[in-house]
Amino acid sequence: MPSTNPGSANQKSGDDGTRALLLTGIWTLAAGVLAAILAATVFGGISIQGPHTNAGWLSLMAALMCLPFGLMLFALGFAKWLRNRRLRRQGLR
Repeated sequence: MPSTNPGSANQKSGDDGTRALLLTGIWTLAAGVLAAILAATVFGGISIQGPHTNAGWLSLMAALMCLPFGLMLFALGFAKWLRNRRLRRQGLR
């Protein structure tokens, strides 16, 4: 009979999603930084009124979505990594 605890299979294999959160956060942050750099340089730059081209506006919007979401994912993954590390040191895991 299968286990009633849905997380028990993942905990036995040692995969609780920490690595996936960290990698997704890092790549989302990298995409946001790249979009911001492209908006500021290749796509015409950004002045006080905003970017000068349509591609600049699209790149800026992508950066403004990716940066906070990537930071949130990375922070959550880092917090889970710290918790797992603490549990391993205490011998609970």
